Amino acid sequence: MSTTAEGPVVTTGTGLRRTVGFSALMFISLGSIIGSGWLLGALTAAKSAGGASILSWVLAGVIVILLALVHAELGSTYPVAGGTARYPRLAFGSIAGFAAGWVGWIQAVAIAPIEVEAALSYLDHLVHGLVDDNGNLTGVGFLLAAALMVLFTGINLLGVAFLAETNRITVLWKIAIPVLTVIVLVFVSFHGSNFTAGGGFAPFGAHGVFAALPLGVVFALQGFEQAAQMGGEARNPQRDMPRALIGAVAVGVVIYLALEVAFIGALDPANLAGGWADPIGKGDFGPYVTIAGALGLTWLSILLYVDAFISPAGTGLVYVATSARLSYALSQSGFAPKGLSKISKRGIPWVSTAVAFVVGIIAFLPFPSWQSLVSLVTSATVIMYGFAPLTLAALRRADPDRTRPYKMPAAGVIAPLSFIAANEIIYWSGWTTLWKLYVAIVIGFVLFAVYRAVQASRHSIPAAAKDLQVRSLAWILPWLVGIGVISALGQYDAWVTVIPEWWDLALVAVWSLVIYYLAERMVMPREAVAAQVEEEAADAAADEETLHQ
Repeated sequence: MSTTAEGPVVTTGTGLRRTVGFSALMFISLGSIIGSGWLLGALTAAKSAGGASILSWVLAGVIVILLALVHAELGSTYPVAGGTARYPRLAFGSIAGFAAGWVGWIQAVAIAPIEVEAALSYLDHLVHGLVDDNGNLTGVGFLLAAALMVLFTGINLLGVAFLAETNRITVLWKIAIPVLTVIVLVFVSFHGSNFTAGGGFAPFGAHGVFAALPLGVVFALQGFEQAAQMGGEARNPQRDMPRALIGAVAVGVVIYLALEVAFIGALDPANLAGGWADPIGKGDFGPYVTIAGALGLTWLSILLYVDAFISPAGTGLVYVATSARLSYALSQSGFAPKGLSKISKRGIPWVSTAVAFVVGIIAFLPFPSWQSLVSLVTSATVIMYGFAPLTLAALRRADPDRTRPYKMPAAGVIAPLSFIAANEIIYWSGWTTLWKLYVAIVIGFVLFAVYRAVQASRHSIPAAAKDLQVRSLAWILPWLVGIGVISALGQYDAWVTVIPEWWDLALVAVWSLVIYYLAERMVMPREAVAAQVEEEAADAAADEETLHQ
């Protein structure tokens, strides 16, 4: 055992070095939480829910904290790298591990395009014509977006190690600018009457409050699981993991809630006379810059322009580690080509990064605006999160004797409640978004089937990946199909509106409970789970040893 400035360095005996302490874990999660969401989230939430958008942030905070508690137990009990993709495999086998890993990869590789679109929304104030009146990229905007993707990818390939060392400084900046913005706007221009303008406190009712969640609110808070992804490198995961996850979410909720209050209060009351459709002006997607300019706060506008690059870039760069771990989880499990695990001399998974670049460019075409891509990523992220409470319940059933340094209280209530909440968010995303995500999921399974067929023809399927535990599809497919049907017939951007309001939410909740208890009972036998836990720990250690060579 060696030491660092923060204390002893613990090794697992397999090459994986446990060097990450509490503060680093919390900053990793907080750095992911505070990104482009703060630049645009308040605007999209206000347009959907008016003054009641503050309730959207509170509701999202409660939901995310519930999911964070689930991840805290999983992360401290099974501290493996790339946890969100690996946890389901522990309980349900390979096919569930692939499903969670594929959906997780979809959301991870889409982060950089989202951050690019956020930056261009603000840059449009300086160079007009990058986005249209609906926030979609124009032809020139697309070319610049591609150039920024090249820049982000280049930074990822060349400077990830350096940026990881300076992550705390980056996060401090990302916290300081939103907090400064809140303080300045509240003291310079605050109109309390704005919260009941444009049709009252909740002009669009509960529907607007719920609809705001997938339009940037949940997206802004997602990323808390980054600490869990680093579980294999945490010095003391039993003590630090729960504190880091819950602490990061709590700080993020407070900051975003304060930003929404400051944003609504600083709006020109005249802009709300006709409602919330264009609270800062039609075709304007740089809300805080617009407000700062109208108030004559040039210095704040300059800081916001700088932050419009730093915050998105910082979040995108943090997700490089996530993409690498998810790619490893898929390839090392025998679910994807080994080429995805190729490491450059700088220790960067360059093939995975190149693939992410190509996918990111393609993503601009069907999702040319920040808001449209955010809805897709939110749905994918929440599906990934949705596997966690199911996995927790299943592992408590099939692996009851394992030491749980952090044991989530009232798991029999919180776990199913968090699964219901996750499915409600998926439903609120709307059918238009959900069917596109389902197409991406189907593509993933087709690629997986083709890859498996090629492996089988070459007799090269890894022993650990031969037993797919196909029976897990008996709850995965009904889960996704059921939510899809409710979405297509529900109240939120539906294909055809059939299910009455409130009945739709109740139906999602009931279906969620059916799937929850079905999945819990379809967990693998105890001996199979124990073997899978040992295998995953060994795989994760080997993966991280490769990354650190």
